Amino acid sequence: MYHHAKSFGAAVSALVHHSHIKQRLVEAYEKNLAGIAEDDLPIPVQRAFADLRRKMTSVAPLNGEGPICASVRKMSMEQADQCAQLMVDLCSAMIRYSEDVQESLPLDVVDQSTVPPFLVKSV
Repeated sequence: MYHHAKSFGAAVSALVHHSHIKQRLVEAYEKNLAGIAEDDLPIPVQRAFADLRRKMTSVAPLNGEGPICASVRKMSMEQADQCAQLMVDLCSAMIRYSEDVQESLPLDVVDQSTVPPFLVKSV
């Protein structure tokens, strides 16, 4: 699950670059999210991700373009913005779920059984 959270983070990172929103949307989804199976995600996130996938692949491709490019090309700017917002929301949810399942580990593991000589009380 942590791997998928990183994929969503990478997708959001692709969304914040300086190119056109539709180009960023295609790049974010194709490179980071297209290969994720809904069943691999937490149950509360699966429906929203299925909705995103449907929006990103709903149009039949023409002349060698893929379904993602075709779908985004046909989107209005508002629809593209909604898909980008959905990616950000999914990323946030995935981070929350990945934090819930990770065990807490100390930041620095130090052998605390030895006491430095300057702290030992002399008799």
